[in-house]
Amino acid sequence: MSQLVDSEETTPFSTATNWINYRWRSIRVMYFTMFLSSVGFTIVITSLWPYLQKIDDSANASFLGWVVAAYSLGQMVASPIFGLWSNYRPRREPLVCSIFINLSANIYYAYAYLPKTNNKFHILMSRAFVGFGAGNVAVVRSYVAGATSLKERTSAMANMSACQALGFILGPALQACLSFIGEYGFTVKFIDLQLNMYTAPALLAAAFGLINILLVLLVLREHRVDDHGRHIRSINYTSEGIEETEETMDQVAVLTSNVLFFIVMFIFAVFETIATPLSMDMFAWTRKEAVLYNGIIICGIGFESILVFLVVKVASQRIGDRPVLLAGLAIIFCGFFILLPWGNHYPKIQWADLKNNSLVSQISEATKASNNSLEPTGCPYEQTWCQYTPAIHLAQYISSDILIGVGYPACNVMSYTLYSKILGPRPQGVYMGWLTASGSGARTLGPVFVSQVYTILGPRWAFSLICSMVLGAIILLSCAYHRLIAFSVRYGRTVE
Repeated sequence: MSQLVDSEETTPFSTATNWINYRWRSIRVMYFTMFLSSVGFTIVITSLWPYLQKIDDSANASFLGWVVAAYSLGQMVASPIFGLWSNYRPRREPLVCSIFINLSANIYYAYAYLPKTNNKFHILMSRAFVGFGAGNVAVVRSYVAGATSLKERTSAMANMSACQALGFILGPALQACLSFIGEYGFTVKFIDLQLNMYTAPALLAAAFGLINILLVLLVLREHRVDDHGRHIRSINYTSEGIEETEETMDQVAVLTSNVLFFIVMFIFAVFETIATPLSMDMFAWTRKEAVLYNGIIICGIGFESILVFLVVKVASQRIGDRPVLLAGLAIIFCGFFILLPWGNHYPKIQWADLKNNSLVSQISEATKASNNSLEPTGCPYEQTWCQYTPAIHLAQYISSDILIGVGYPACNVMSYTLYSKILGPRPQGVYMGWLTASGSGARTLGPVFVSQVYTILGPRWAFSLICSMVLGAIILLSCAYHRLIAFSVRYGRTVE
């Protein structure tokens, strides 16, 4: 059984102030870990599709869905494993192991062009391993939940989400900057590396991983407090196991939270997967333009998200976590509803370019590669819906981005803040692992779903189905509203 102890009895620090400072220093290392994990994912996301097209001609939009899903599938498998590990051993162990896997996988991604065949499958495998390393998100969330009091929890979770959003900003921004290296860049002969706008971001993510490992080893220490902020003995690696209590958590609330988190992550996975192909189809952007412009847009969404997190911290204190979550879902619904095609304007069809360039077959492959004007742009003729589905206007696209950039961060932080409060004082590694696995499952299915539906049926069907899913989440939250309360509130220890 975990017990309350004096800070002097369990720490080498002479004052409570020192203990608090060291506790928050370790929490900030977790913020930074979440930030670098986010950078490691987003730094390649806008260039993933053009990179696939460049190194393997057989890759199509459907395969892109599988590549994006591979990251989340790896994370889904790893999250419960790392979460369970963190319940019984020092958290530095699963963190260092996972970050090292992530680092190695990014190097693998940078060299995916080397094999003579099946390059797209090497991209797929590298992203799966990057995702497996990102399973440490469960460890990060469980640590922050266990190291903060109930009053500190929402603010700490919002700060962690803000760091994650900052990673979402910096990742695409770095990718956009590195896009000026160009598609061909230069070759580092002694390590047989092509350094270009596709490989440089992955290598930079690997360097960030090395910094993260050093911080975890040198700065992180174990800390745990109860709901009132009193220090309690860490049970992560003692023989006492999981804290025993006669008071049980509300399993319906736990399940509902997992379902809501699944839906929130599913719809965002759809959004981030479809952004590049959608913009290339609707606005006839080239590969380089799509990487640059979407990088700028996602960067803007990231800045917007940080402002949302600041507002969420204040709003949740005044009106509660559940109303903020409900409002976030309503805003996301509006964002996808706006994205539905309408009007008489149709997208530019790519086959027109191919027809006009029928003599290109007589030009050497080298000349093709050096002449960017020969890159086909517009909606591929293989997607038959391009011929009868109205184009999505740039104003629609940007308006949708703005709304989703408000709704998603609010839903994201409120989902796992509520979840951590529902779980109560027990070690949360395994449960946070399941929540992360739920989100990863959504990020696995979301890209596959949207790449298939979008390729075959077009944006009207894809976004209509997403609107229906968000509406279902709103109904579910409304039905379970009275059960989504903190563990200590449920048993009358504190007042909501």
